Amino acid sequence: MCSANLEKNHMTKTQVMALLKALKKLYPKHVIPLHHHNAWELLCAVILSAQCTDARVNTITPHLFAKYSTVQDLAKAKLSDVEKIIHSAGFYHSKAVSLIEMSKRICSTYGGEVPQNMDDLLTLRGVARKTANVMLGDYFKKPAGIVVDTHVKRLAKRLGLTQQTDPVKVEKDLTKIIPYEYWGWLAIALILHGRQICNARKPACSCCGLAKLCPRKGVTTSS
Repeated sequence: MCSANLEKNHMTKTQVMALLKALKKLYPKHVIPLHHHNAWELLCAVILSAQCTDARVNTITPHLFAKYSTVQDLAKAKLSDVEKIIHSAGFYHSKAVSLIEMSKRICSTYGGEVPQNMDDLLTLRGVARKTANVMLGDYFKKPAGIVVDTHVKRLAKRLGLTQQTDPVKVEKDLTKIIPYEYWGWLAIALILHGRQICNARKPACSCCGLAKLCPRKGVTTSS
C-alpha cells in the first residue's frame, strides 16, 4: 500500500480497512446485476449497459439470446435485426455494430471464447477499460484493475478514497490503497450503495451504514 497516496487522500491504512469491512457487511456477496449464463453473454450485456440501466438491459438480453444463442450466431447476424431487438437500450446502432463486430473477432481470433486478459479484451469493438475490468474482475475473478463508473467515482470521492474526478486517475488511486483481494468486489458494492443509499443529489446519510466512517467530501445536501 502506498503511504504517499494515503497521505494525499488523508486516510490511514486502518481507516481504509475499517471502511472496507463496514462495506463488506452491507454487501457481502459479489452479485453481478446483469443477467447472463456465460462470459460472452455478460460481455454483450455490459456493452448494452452503456448509458442504460441494468434493469433495462435485463429485459433486452433474453430476446437477444433467444435469437442469437451463441457467439457464432451473433457474428453472422444482420445489423438491422440486432438493432430492432436492442433499440430500447439507446445508441442502438453503435451498440449493434459493437455486438456483431465483437462477436466476429471472438470467433476469428479467439476461437469463440472471450479472452481473459486486458490487452486482448481491449481489441474487441465496444470494449474499453471499464468493460474489460468488469469481465476480468466480476466474471473471470482475476481483476487487472477496479471498475470505475459514475457511482464508483462519486462514492470514492465522498468516502475520501480519492480526490480525483477522472476515472483513470480514480482507478489508479483505488488500486494503490485497496488490497487486491477486494478489487473485484469493491465496484459492485459501491454501485449498489450508490443506487440504494448514496445517490448523487441527496444521499441518505441518516440511514447509511458507513456514516460514522464517511467524511462526506463534496456532499452538500443529505437526508
